[in-house]
Amino acid sequence: MNTSPSITKVLVTGANGFIGLHTTLHLMQIGYYVRVTVRTEVHEKNIRETLSRYLDASKLEFARADLLKDDGWQGAVHGCEFVIHTASPYPVEEPKDENELIIPARDGTLRVLRAAQAEGIKRVVMLSTIGAVSDGHVGENRTFDETDWTDLKKCHHAYHKSKTLAERAAWDFIHSAENKSKMEMVAINPSNVFGPVLDNHYHTATEWYRTIMRAEVPGVARTQLDFVDVRDLVDILVKAMTVPEAVNKRFICNAASIPLLEFADILQQNFSNRGYRIPNRILPNLMIRLLALFIPKVKNVADELNWKYTFSTEQSRLVFGWQPHPYKQTIIDMAESMIQYGMV
Repeated sequence: MNTSPSITKVLVTGANGFIGLHTTLHLMQIGYYVRVTVRTEVHEKNIRETLSRYLDASKLEFARADLLKDDGWQGAVHGCEFVIHTASPYPVEEPKDENELIIPARDGTLRVLRAAQAEGIKRVVMLSTIGAVSDGHVGENRTFDETDWTDLKKCHHAYHKSKTLAERAAWDFIHSAENKSKMEMVAINPSNVFGPVLDNHYHTATEWYRTIMRAEVPGVARTQLDFVDVRDLVDILVKAMTVPEAVNKRFICNAASIPLLEFADILQQNFSNRGYRIPNRILPNLMIRLLALFIPKVKNVADELNWKYTFSTEQSRLVFGWQPHPYKQTIIDMAESMIQYGMV
């Protein structure tokens, strides 16, 4: 599928988020016309101001649309050839009611797909998550690939459940009779997304840094940290629009799986001389479980103590020629950008 960026318009949903903002920037940098969905005027103002630091954002188009409402989606996709769907709620802490995440993720995805199909969109690229692959399999010390799906009966994280249900519903739509135009889809399943922030907007990935660089905990757990550089993820999201071999497939995006202690050590080695007291010692498992009772964001770590697993990225490398950034550089770049924006 060879489509020239200079004559192609792409819709990006959720452009006010970390990944959506990077996706919009990258698309514009390589010459695409871009329209983004926003829910409020404040989001529009923030996106325009942030992107204006990097390029001329005057040609960026905005459309009002909400994942919980039908209104606006048909107009948002009109005139576009591709959609990159990144919008989905992703709070730092678990919600009291999982439906706060499930309903907008699943129903919002179907709204986007139905509007796209009705407007003759060629292909939708859906941002899913590694949490739709491996959650519910804690303790299975093995390699996960794109054929694996989260076990919803054992899934502990509302966000992962919401994205699993959303991706399942998306594939059901794509393979159903309702998809009359045979619109294509590609699902991208990243692990934690790190890399330079473009503004001072807090999001779930920044909490890893804030927790450790502000010494909110006395040490780290015996657990694994999986992540991908946002710049590498965005590269795949954009390539997934047009690469023929990607059609109707899922792709795991994970650049590194390292002990959490190594993450802390890298931060300590590079930022302790700038006044940051990085806790880089291993805490006993019992202490981690106790901390999880009082610090909600520690609970996700406590649930995965001593779990050893890997993710296969062979399909991403074969189809997209993917060569991710060195992971130490990703860690340092994100920390530097958060310092620049006064986030730690």
